Amino acid sequence: MSGMGLPLVDQLKTRMQWLQTRQKLLAENVANADTPNFRPRDLQALSAPGQGGGIQLEATSAGHITTGGGPGAPGGKAGQRFETRPSGNSVTLEDEMTKLADTQMDYQAVASLYSKSLSLLKIAIGKRG
Repeated sequence: MSGMGLPLVDQLKTRMQWLQTRQKLLAENVANADTPNFRPRDLQALSAPGQGGGIQLEATSAGHITTGGGPGAPGGKAGQRFETRPSGNSVTLEDEMTKLADTQMDYQAVASLYSKSLSLLKIAIGKRG
């Protein structure tokens, strides 16, 4: 079912492929946790269409929540933690396992949306089931 020309389905497929690649990299990080001089790798965040600064939020009253993020803001990132061992390895198993769990949950959610989208398409063309 490739090339259906449906933006939602195509975006879901792209997201699932990105999550699969990320899962592979994170698993390699865990597998090399004891390898000397190994540096963990990860993918850059996959940006959604329409993101990139199109609409700017603005506080019109002093009582509004500020629009600027920051480490303490919801969704903000605190400084990236890293730990280097005497062997030169900087894999932190706790961080990698957390990323693996997040990636797995994201993949399950996207796969569920993909499945439901295909079910809706089947209903739309008259094939129930």
